[in-house]
Amino acid sequence: MTKKVHLWTDTNYAFRNLQSTIGRVMNKRIVIIDYGMGNLRNVQKGFEWVGLEAKVTRSKKEIGGASAIVLPGVGAFKDCMDNLERYGLIEPLLQSIRKGKAYLGICLGLQILFSESEEFGFQKGLDLIKGKVVKFSPNQEHKVPHMGWNTVEIEKEAPMLQGIESGDFLYFVHSYYVIPDETQWISTFTTYGKRFVSSIWRENIFATQFHPEKSQKKGLRILENFAKAI
Repeated sequence: MTKKVHLWTDTNYAFRNLQSTIGRVMNKRIVIIDYGMGNLRNVQKGFEWVGLEAKVTRSKKEIGGASAIVLPGVGAFKDCMDNLERYGLIEPLLQSIRKGKAYLGICLGLQILFSESEEFGFQKGLDLIKGKVVKFSPNQEHKVPHMGWNTVEIEKEAPMLQGIESGDFLYFVHSYYVIPDETQWISTFTTYGKRFVSSIWRENIFATQFHPEKSQKKGLRILENFAKAI
């Protein structure tokens, strides 16, 4: 009889732990900002693969109530900034980041954090990170855009990079890259004709030039790590 009670107690304890874990996951309200550009559904599916719901929205209320913000993007820097302005999303985005909410930027979501871009002339960014966005110089061996699988070199261990090692391949599609004024932001480098910054991290901000949602197992690990860090 005592043994049966002991087993029931253990089962109850395990069940409560499972409920607690599920509760913590369900309480993580991740929003993917819909500004009319980017591979939003692919990123949403990436989170689904690791068992988390991420809602695509441009609702200021939902952005304000979120635990974490994701801003993916492909396309032109100016179009991205113009669309964020058009939908009134710049201030809610900045407020969320300044309040310390976890932020994941992907491709353009990395670049717009910077002060300025030279894409199609001078373009002003969010200026959360001092620095600029510049274009690759193509040559016979290195076409622009930089497209396909390439390796990363870990410069600074970020929580989102747990399970990722120098030499691991991730997927890139871009013609421009970031140059931060402060090297403390740099999390990884990648080489494509020249060595460039491929991800940054400080406090609640993590952003990548590569696409985790297209980077198979390693990329999904990054999305999972991001969710755990919320």
